[in-house]
Amino acid sequence: MNRFQMTPRRRFLKMTGATTLTLATGLRAASISGEPLRIGLISDVHYADLDIAGTRHYRDSISKVRQAVEVFNRSELDLVVCLGDMIDSGKTVAVEYAHLETIFKEFQALKAECRFVLGNHCVWSLNKSEFLRGVQQKRSYDSMTIKGMRIIMLDACFRQDGEAYGRQNYRWTDTDIPKEEQSWLKSVLALDPRPTLVFVHQRLDVSGNYGVHSAPAVRAILEASGQVVAVFQGHNHVNDHRVINHIHYVTMNAVIEGPAPANNAFAVMEYAAASGAIRIDGWHDQSDYSL
Repeated sequence: MNRFQMTPRRRFLKMTGATTLTLATGLRAASISGEPLRIGLISDVHYADLDIAGTRHYRDSISKVRQAVEVFNRSELDLVVCLGDMIDSGKTVAVEYAHLETIFKEFQALKAECRFVLGNHCVWSLNKSEFLRGVQQKRSYDSMTIKGMRIIMLDACFRQDGEAYGRQNYRWTDTDIPKEEQSWLKSVLALDPRPTLVFVHQRLDVSGNYGVHSAPAVRAILEASGQVVAVFQGHNHVNDHRVINHIHYVTMNAVIEGPAPANNAFAVMEYAAASGAIRIDGWHDQSDYSL
């Protein structure tokens, strides 16, 4: 048995310890199911029919996603979330859509439902409607409830002037969540009090190239609700965990980095209702955070 294919020793000796994410909310067990919520997380797949460029092994993403799907299908998940940049950019709409069709076939083998967060590379030549059609999803930002837990997917693929990404009309450093989406977020959080997890591609916990322009305003909405326990994000191709005003911001590592089979990055996240804590079991280059 190939240990890189089947053994869940996250980061393979690169991690020697674990970190506890204790989530500060008064809503915990009283508001959600007694069963743990289990979500598969994968980010920055960047599949493309392209030659290797630096550390990015585009074609290897097929086998890497295939391995992640095998693990997810054994893990009794309630949901899988792809945190953006499922594909890499194509020079034309046809080329980019072909990338999408190829890698989406691998995700269709999942037993659990999968939701796709938009990343900047998902809509370089494509527009958002075309990408969403390709992954059989209706909205670029949305909410759902699983086991009493609110799940929110955000779309930060807008320029600061409010223009949606698509047709090669943006710079990757110009990313924003516009006022309309912020208003929607407020309204969803106001529906009822329940613990909430948020998923977005670009980072809400930093400024600069990898951060969302309106991140401070979005964080203020999350904090004011008193309901958001954690935000999961990608984009930066690193492992990172920060706490800002009692909300955990977890940045997931990237599938694309390094050759298969030695390199990959994905995780199974479990929210324990009784303790109100999150445990993340990462594979390969993805860090662990657990009780």
